[in-house]
Amino acid sequence: MPLAATSAWAPTARVRKRHWPSCTGWTEGRTVDLILWRHAEAQVLADGQDDLDRRLTAAGERQARRMGLWLQQRLPDTTRVWVSPAVRTRATADALERPYKVLPELAPQADPADWLPLMGWPDAVAPVLVVGHQPALGQLAAQLLCGAPLPWTVKKGAVWWLSSRRRQGVQQVLLRAVQGPDLL
Repeated sequence: MPLAATSAWAPTARVRKRHWPSCTGWTEGRTVDLILWRHAEAQVLADGQDDLDRRLTAAGERQARRMGLWLQQRLPDTTRVWVSPAVRTRATADALERPYKVLPELAPQADPADWLPLMGWPDAVAPVLVVGHQPALGQLAAQLLCGAPLPWTVKKGAVWWLSSRRRQGVQQVLLRAVQGPDLL
């Protein structure tokens, strides 16, 4: 069941302008979903190993399967799935059993400020599911809900489901659900 938390969606003086894309053409009452999914538990980085090559642990594979099933039951068929090039994010997305697109812009250490225009948020025509990393996912959730890229944490394997809508001329972001794999 969706949560009732809402936040007015407006820039603040502390936020760089590029965090706030234009909302031209937005239809009153229409909602667009943005689902943020942090990769499941991954192996510890070994000496000399490239961070992008880290695989999921056995526990991470179970987390991804549980969350993938939960998402399969809820995601619209039109959902676009975008994934970081890291092995652990691709393995997490594989559990969803849907096609996905690997985007270098979602790699670890990426700037989440660049993601909103890429996603077309909030004017996207279809829901977007992003499988990515901390701290970018937490910063993006905070940016959309609070207006500042605060150091929020998205738990490994967890999903934050956000929706954007326009009501009475005001852009709003709703927190529809937060689900961790440990509760499934």
